[in-house]
Amino acid sequence: MKRLAIYISFLSISTSLLAQQQEVKKNYISKVWVADLGNGNYKNPILNADYSDPDAIRVGDDFFMVASSFDAVPGLPVLHSKDLVNWTILTHALKRQPPFEHFEKTQHGNGVWAPSIRYHNDEFYIYYPDPDFGIYLTKAKKAEGPWSEPVLVESGKGLIDPCPLWDEDGKVYLVYAYAGSRAGIKSVLAVKTLNTEGTKTLDEGVIVYDGHENDPTIEGPKFYKRNGYYYIFAPAGGVPTGWQLVLRSKSIYGPYERKVVMDQGKSPVNGPHQGAWVDTQKGEDWFLHFQDKEAYGRVVHLQPMKWMKDWPVIGVDKDGDGKGEPALTYKKPDVGKTYPIVTPVESDEFNDHSLGLQWQWQANPQATWAFTNPAKGVLRLYTHKIPEEAKNLWDVPNILLQKFPADEFMATAKVTFTPNPKLENEKTGLVIMGLSYADFFIRSKKDGLYLIQGVCEKADKGATEKETAVTKLKSNTAYLRVTVTAAAKCQFSYSTDGKTFISAEPVFTATPGKWIGAKVGLFASRDTETNDSGWADYDWFRVEPLK
Repeated sequence: MKRLAIYISFLSISTSLLAQQQEVKKNYISKVWVADLGNGNYKNPILNADYSDPDAIRVGDDFFMVASSFDAVPGLPVLHSKDLVNWTILTHALKRQPPFEHFEKTQHGNGVWAPSIRYHNDEFYIYYPDPDFGIYLTKAKKAEGPWSEPVLVESGKGLIDPCPLWDEDGKVYLVYAYAGSRAGIKSVLAVKTLNTEGTKTLDEGVIVYDGHENDPTIEGPKFYKRNGYYYIFAPAGGVPTGWQLVLRSKSIYGPYERKVVMDQGKSPVNGPHQGAWVDTQKGEDWFLHFQDKEAYGRVVHLQPMKWMKDWPVIGVDKDGDGKGEPALTYKKPDVGKTYPIVTPVESDEFNDHSLGLQWQWQANPQATWAFTNPAKGVLRLYTHKIPEEAKNLWDVPNILLQKFPADEFMATAKVTFTPNPKLENEKTGLVIMGLSYADFFIRSKKDGLYLIQGVCEKADKGATEKETAVTKLKSNTAYLRVTVTAAAKCQFSYSTDGKTFISAEPVFTATPGKWIGAKVGLFASRDTETNDSGWADYDWFRVEPLK
């Protein structure tokens, strides 16, 4: 009985600790970027991280956002907010990405492109395009899931950026664009009809707008209806240099009038690129869009929006010409009350049964890549054999990554490495991943453990990683750190006591990935086959301000 009482007491304490940990994550406030200024105003970007191609809706008093995830798994992030400024990651609609076998390998730049989210018949609908396979649909009764297995609405190459519209007469339409790399044509928008369930297209589609002359590279359309007009919100002119266009027509198939409703103007916000119109309970209109910040990714901005003579004006219209420019700071949306400041989680103490929602793999994961061990409060990464065809880490699927959370930050991890004593060249450590990457890792040798810095320029082109020996470690526990400063300058350092850090050279300038920003994360690998792997226990991963 005494043992049972002790066990029940331990179980009660464990349950209490888990609840506390979940509450901490729920109320997480970033130490490196907070958009809510705490005085009734906010600053842009509201998400200073790579949530490209955002689409959003309001359901009651809640706002939900989705974004592109490309080859990262879990994919299709679903974010939640009560006020359009403070956001958290609610879940991922894709736990694995289909076709499963295809996405067992890295597929940089492929996978989930610009999705759309809608709420219809008491269900959430997410339509997302895979430019190599077609347009998919996944549904859920609740935004937090579970989300249904994706259904292929239409197969084909180059069909991208779909968005549905349920009309008053019961008909269902889907607007979309074309990826020139697959379809052989771009800069046009088309509309297809869908069946009542929204699960299948019924025709070949009709081009409703050709942007070749005035709006090259028009893409990312979002479908709305207001005051008898059909509206297509779509960016044009290219990601880093374009403008926000709105088309309108009394007929679903046009002809559509055009109007540029926002461009960079005199602001420092380039683009500004595609996004979503949402309204508040108090009748205000707002627009979410992204800005391409190169190595930092495509970050999310929130702009005020007003209707003038059935045309939207997005941003701040300083000269009253009906075309706005992005605001850097603005009064927060009126949603009827004030909500606490929260941000997406970045740091992870690895005390839960599952990884934090900020983490994504470079491909569909295998069970043998990692073990979340809350009993010890560690994340155990097993060394996994790199693919035979891999030229460098660009081709390695078992890399655990998260987005850059700010322009400047510091990420530190505590690791204890236990390599297989029968093997050599097992590795684990930090990585800054992009088209070029740098890593800072511990390597096992017959005579001990060595700390190495690697740099691989043009990794996507198959280049060989160049390594520089830093030091031989006296212990298998170390603290690895990367400091990211302005212009994405990254410097690694290490410590044996967690207090005094020694910098390594050279300083590495992070680069974007394929359609994404650079990412920071962890890996564990080996280059030989064996009957058992070594492992690395990560006690924590912490994102903090620069010291």
